[in-house]
Amino acid sequence: MQALIRTKTSTTPTLERCNCRHNSVIMLCYMATVVITSSGAKNARRYVEVMESAGAAVRILIPDGHADLSTEELMRDAGGLLLSGGPDIDPALYGEEPDPDAGLTLNRHLDNLELRVLEWALERDMPVLAICRGMQLLNVAFGGKLIQDLPGHKSKKINGNWESASHTIYVAPGSKAAPVIGMAGFFKVNSLHHQGLKEAQRAPRLMTTAYEVDDGLIEGLESPEHSWVIGLQCHPERRDEVPKMFGNLFLGLHERAESFISEFAVRLPRR
Repeated sequence: MQALIRTKTSTTPTLERCNCRHNSVIMLCYMATVVITSSGAKNARRYVEVMESAGAAVRILIPDGHADLSTEELMRDAGGLLLSGGPDIDPALYGEEPDPDAGLTLNRHLDNLELRVLEWALERDMPVLAICRGMQLLNVAFGGKLIQDLPGHKSKKINGNWESASHTIYVAPGSKAAPVIGMAGFFKVNSLHHQGLKEAQRAPRLMTTAYEVDDGLIEGLESPEHSWVIGLQCHPERRDEVPKMFGNLFLGLHERAESFISEFAVRLPRR
């Protein structure tokens, strides 16, 4: 399976510069925006809330209304990318036919949108946080595959209400996610997916950084080729279903987005 994402290159993004006054001193101000991809505005709501709580400005990209715009326009002024949870990824992207018994819900327009903004971000070593479907897309983009259907990992309807499944995962001490979260070790987290991957499906260029204790499913992926590309299978944006410290992932993405913008800002010519 050929990777859909090439090795990163060094390309400086377009930045806007504004003049601000503070204590009678003119300063240069640079705003970092975190781009959130989603199947729709409703699905994006929780991600917007956690990123705004972390202090970030956000931009939502959905297939309707954004598919025809250039990637450069979509990512203008962006300092970070958040790939959200959502529908299943088209198996054609990893060389397989859809399993008729898997109950897949596909959105190829979303697949295509996310793949091109992800490639844009990786080429520039932009920080990326990939959640659930986002982690699966990250694996497919790097040449990996997916298990099309996994029993016992998605939410269930109990007494008329949908409730997330849960399980215990282990986050490795050597991962980039561990210091961002605040520690490595065992965590009880939510589970809302019916697709996933094990080592047999993992893209060779990605590193496993977390796994489920009971069945060995991969729960975390990172790219050793990039400064800050973190994928998690659980949903940390559902803050009442994961340890509180998982909220640090969104703070970390915001901080990295600001650093990303600042690193390039110093290279702009003075006026």
